[in-house]
Amino acid sequence: MARPPRYDVSRFLDAAVELAAASGPSAITMAAVAKAVGAPSGSVYHRFPARAALLAEVWLRTVEDFQEGWFAALGSGDGDPRAAARAAAVHVVAWSRAHPREASLLLYGSADFARDDWPEPGLRRAEEGHRRVGEAVAELCAALGAEAGPAADRVTLAVIDTPLTIVRRHVRRGQELPAHAEELAGESALLLLGEGPGV
Repeated sequence: MARPPRYDVSRFLDAAVELAAASGPSAITMAAVAKAVGAPSGSVYHRFPARAALLAEVWLRTVEDFQEGWFAALGSGDGDPRAAARAAAVHVVAWSRAHPREASLLLYGSADFARDDWPEPGLRRAEEGHRRVGEAVAELCAALGAEAGPAADRVTLAVIDTPLTIVRRHVRRGQELPAHAEELAGESALLLLGEGPGV
């Protein structure tokens, strides 16, 4: 029976998240990650051939974990698109509360994680995630009768931009999210969406 690796990929990625949360993406270097884990630098290079590959995986793992919960929230409305939108907005805050270090990463952009240098598979994963989000928002817009113009913009504002703003204000100050943050995100989404079709 093969021995499990002493330093698995998740340990390196967790260490990279800690470094970025404390000091920004520039703090993620191969040497810093190896030191944080207590591993030889060669162990990091064995799993990530270059720093850009490590940065890509840190960003993508974080974003994909967030997105899967967000997609699930959008599908939880039992046919009520306003309930689904509210759930998606609340998820942004709830996930950030549960994953404060990862949430601080999402306040950056993929460019801060050297996206221009990512390996091709990482770029494809990022594009697939972007496509899925776009399709999910478009489906929600259609269900709400808000398929174009300001109405469609309000949907994006409700389920992505406003809850992220609630998170950003506190995370950037190093503060815990207040107890009412999820409720505020949900109420804001419903106010933005209005009562009837066409938002």
